[in-house]
Amino acid sequence: MRPVRNISRRLSEGMVVQAIMHRGPISRASLAINTGLSKQTVSEIVSDLEEEGWVAETGRTSGSIGRTAVTYEIVPSAAHVVAVDLGAKKVKVAVADLMGAFKAEETEPTDRRGGTYVVDQIVRICGATTTALGIRQDGARLAVIGVPGVPEPDTGRVRLAPSIPGLDVINVAGHLARGLGYKVVLENDVNLATQGEAWRGAGQGVDNLVYVALGTGVGCGLIIAGELVRGADNAAGEMGFLPFGANPLDNESCRLGAFERVAASEGILRRYLSKGGKGGDVAAIFDRARDGETAALAVVEDTGQLLATGIAAVCAIVNPKKVVLGGSIGARTELIETVRAALPRYFHSPVGLEAGALGPRAALVGAVAAGLGLLHNSLFGGGLGADRIALPSGEAKVPAASSEKHRLARGVLAPASAKPGRQ
Repeated sequence: MRPVRNISRRLSEGMVVQAIMHRGPISRASLAINTGLSKQTVSEIVSDLEEEGWVAETGRTSGSIGRTAVTYEIVPSAAHVVAVDLGAKKVKVAVADLMGAFKAEETEPTDRRGGTYVVDQIVRICGATTTALGIRQDGARLAVIGVPGVPEPDTGRVRLAPSIPGLDVINVAGHLARGLGYKVVLENDVNLATQGEAWRGAGQGVDNLVYVALGTGVGCGLIIAGELVRGADNAAGEMGFLPFGANPLDNESCRLGAFERVAASEGILRRYLSKGGKGGDVAAIFDRARDGETAALAVVEDTGQLLATGIAAVCAIVNPKKVVLGGSIGARTELIETVRAALPRYFHSPVGLEAGALGPRAALVGAVAAGLGLLHNSLFGGGLGADRIALPSGEAKVPAASSEKHRLARGVLAPASAKPGRQ
């Protein structure tokens, strides 16, 4: 725990940390210029941060007339965040340092039994990964868990997650916090993918952004005026429940959503079979469309038109500058081309449309972004709010010798799938 300081000091400290994070290595004199704080205040804050291990001397200024000055940078290893992307088929875990550098990633097939079995699986992978990195007990401060449903902050449960049984009847957040030994935050996985693309993907610099994920299900994340929109019950962006495409009053529509029933993978397969298609999965349908098969071409066109209609409905409400498409189906080039051609017929204002840049890692990158924002805010934010923390730039790369080396050399993890990625 950090010493308690008054709000004015915390605000000043947050300004100094942000300046060091984005402009380091930087001298105390330059910090005073960049923050507008007095040299004495900056000196006191830097001394405190250095004593507590958050910043360190990294060299001296050079190339100017006069005396050189000591420069400072953030100590990246001073704290870590753990990110988890829990999918129906895979659990992905990443560990990142205080500057957002990814130190390791691990992936395993999701325990099909769901519920507490999945919770225990997440605890095991997270613990093994931080241990393999040599992170001390208090070195991991926070975990952000992306879930395929709607988290309930009051109960810790996850609603509307039919792909993983049992999450709606247990305190997922509470079980994870007890098992991990540090704070746990649950967030919808599409919201995290949206944050990931906004931080280090196709949505960088866009204050009004819609991210649409299409795969087994369909959902969207909304960033309006630079802030993620969650809604009153954390259910903003449940695009699958748009009341068209199928009868919204059917029992199946009430469970999955009328739009999801027709736009997502099961609806695509049904339409393909109804047109005389020969079976297979969605990937096979797109492959056959590329080869010119009539039924497959028709289904890809239908799906593009449906998706354009759904996107237009969202655009009519939030008027975004850009829409980013992701998910195992949504990111397909053929589908994006179809949606791009159809969207102007459904929505009157120009909207940028492109594929996500992060692919199946979008939610994991977003979980790190969310975790860093929360961690920096709790340590140095001074009440700014996590969404207002300017995160470190850079790429979400993993050192070449991370996952497989740890898994094989230390034997700390159960066998994992060959490559990370949501299916």
